[in-house]
Amino acid sequence: MSDVTKYIAQRMRSDPDFAEGFEVGYTNFKIGVLLRQARESAGLTQEQVAHRLGTKKSAISRIENHAEDMRLSTLRAYAQAVGARLQIQFIAA
Repeated sequence: MSDVTKYIAQRMRSDPDFAEGFEVGYTNFKIGVLLRQARESAGLTQEQVAHRLGTKKSAISRIENHAEDMRLSTLRAYAQAVGARLQIQFIAA
């Protein structure tokens, strides 16, 4: 277990506010990473995806780096722009 992982585990046990905020923030981070990975796997730049979506590169950067409160329609359009299919799965906690 890395030092960062140990720190996060310890902090989550001792600080409920941190634990709650961490889970939400980490989930949003993972969504952004998945979007970027899908774009890169398609061999596309942010500019190319922006062109396909009729928006600016800065909007794509914002989507990939700040994925919180994103509309389902935006996710669907992004997936289509990178040649992917959006699939949503609910997993019991």
